[in-house]
Amino acid sequence: MLYPLPAVMVSMADRDGKYNIITIGWAGTVCTNPPMVSISVRPERHSFRILQETGEFVINLTTRELAFATDYCGVKSGRDVDKFKALGLTAFPAKEVKAPLIGESPVNIECRVRTVTPLGSHHMFLADVAAVHADEEYMDEKHKFHLEQADPIVYSHGVYYVCGEAVGTFGYSVKRKYTA
Repeated sequence: MLYPLPAVMVSMADRDGKYNIITIGWAGTVCTNPPMVSISVRPERHSFRILQETGEFVINLTTRELAFATDYCGVKSGRDVDKFKALGLTAFPAKEVKAPLIGESPVNIECRVRTVTPLGSHHMFLADVAAVHADEEYMDEKHKFHLEQADPIVYSHGVYYVCGEAVGTFGYSVKRKYTA
């Protein structure tokens, strides 16, 4: 019941260089320093073997515009279809890993697997962040990133939602109020 979840598209390349994308709902930041993330994947998924063999992937954040592709990549298998081609997505070369970036995503996080932990229905891939790319379209003049302008989506109990309005900022509950 820990919902909503980020809905991310994880891109990868197998040993032969064939690209694939899987949609992951169980993904998250696990450490700031060193920067680390995790994704959890069922062993029967086509992508599981690729992740185990290569130890590399890219987490691509999703948006309203990518909602259809996000769902498609979660229900279609890379065994049967080239998802980049079927969806008209752009594969860009990464800087640090062989897995491609999804060009239409506002944020791409290049990752190298550190450990794989069997948990039951899923295995958790704990990974070091090798590089992060943010679309300049969402940067302001002070070089602050505004992901909210990209309409990021989350997943909850079978439904994708666009993130809503901001209701506060970090620390606003204890911020000192000045009166004149």
